[in-house]
Amino acid sequence: MPKGIPRDSSIKQAVLHRLKIASGHLAKVIQMVDSGDYCPDVIHQSRAVQKAIKEADSVLLDNHLKTCVADQIKNGETEESLKEILKIFKNKQ
Repeated sequence: MPKGIPRDSSIKQAVLHRLKIASGHLAKVIQMVDSGDYCPDVIHQSRAVQKAIKEADSVLLDNHLKTCVADQIKNGETEESLKEILKIFKNKQ
């Protein structure tokens, strides 16, 4: 099975949508910092960026578990699959 961004185009669109939201919020954060806006306002906007990225990650992980991981387990590649998932969570901050 080929590896890559979700096979289902609706999943891909959902991820792109969330990343575009994050991009818009990030542009606003940059503009706010550049113009010297009030720190709590900048933080609020920054958290919106982080939330959108976390939501994109969540959609990707959910899809990965339901498709790629399920396929790997069916094909006897359980160890490889577990290593990938553990790597994701070990790098989580």
